[in-house]
Amino acid sequence: MAFRNRPGIWSRAHYLDRMSFAELVRAYFQHYAIQAYLVLAAISVGLAVWSPPTLLQGVAAAGFAVLAYPLIWYLLHRFVLHGTWMWKSPLTARTWKRIHYDHHQDPNHLEVLFGALHTTLPTIAVATVPAGWLIGGAGGAAVAFAAGLLMTCFYEFAHCVQHLSYKPRNRWLAEMKARHMAHHFHDETGNFGITSFWPDRLFGTFYDRVDRPAKSPTVFNLGYTDEVARRWPWVRDLSGGVARGHPRRRAAGEGRKDLHEPA
Repeated sequence: MAFRNRPGIWSRAHYLDRMSFAELVRAYFQHYAIQAYLVLAAISVGLAVWSPPTLLQGVAAAGFAVLAYPLIWYLLHRFVLHGTWMWKSPLTARTWKRIHYDHHQDPNHLEVLFGALHTTLPTIAVATVPAGWLIGGAGGAAVAFAAGLLMTCFYEFAHCVQHLSYKPRNRWLAEMKARHMAHHFHDETGNFGITSFWPDRLFGTFYDRVDRPAKSPTVFNLGYTDEVARRWPWVRDLSGGVARGHPRRRAAGEGRKDLHEPA
C-alpha cells in the first residue's frame, strides 16, 4: 500500500502492536476518515439547530441510532464483511478486500482498520436518516445521522484500543478484548461485536475459546482459500496470493505467537 501521497503522520504505515496509547490518539485524530465523521457530525448538528425537532423527537432520534448501532454492526459484520458473496464479483471483490480481508490478514495494521468512507458513509446514512426522518422530520434525520457518525467514531476508537499491545486491568474491557481477539486469532465465525456482544448472544454466535477448542483454519483468510480463488481469482490477484497466516510474522520468519493472540 502506498503512503507517499498521504499527509503528515499518515505518510507511513502504523501497526497497533508497536504503538503506545498516546501514539494511537495522535494517529486517530489525524486520520481523514475520523476527521470526515466529526466534520459531518458538526454539520448535521448545525442542520438540526436550523430545523430543530422537538426535544422528545431529538432524544428519540439520537437514542435510536445509539441503541440500534450494535445490532446494525452485528448484521453488517456477520452477513456482509464475513459473507462469501462479495469476492464472487470483480465489482465488489476490491471493496471486500479493502474493508475486511486485509484487516483479518493483519489485524494490527491501523491503516486498514478504519472503514473506507465510500462504504461507511452511505451505510450510516441508510441506517439512521430514514428512522430519524420518521421520528422528527429533517431535524430528526440530522440528529440521527450525527449520532450515527459519533457512534462510528467511538466504535473505531474502541476497535483500535482492542488491538493495542496491552492487557486491560478493567474486567469488562479485558473480556471485551478477549472476545475480539478470539474472533481474529481463533475462530472468525463468532464474537462479531466490538463493544457489545448481546447480538452474538441473541443469535447464538457468542463463544468462549473453551467452547471451541479447535482453531479455525480460515481465521486469517475468511474462507477465501486456494480452491475458492481458482474460481473467483480477483481478491487473490489484488493481494498477490491467498492469506496463510499473519503476513508480517511470515515475512520475518517468526515462530512466536502474535502479541495479541490469546495463549
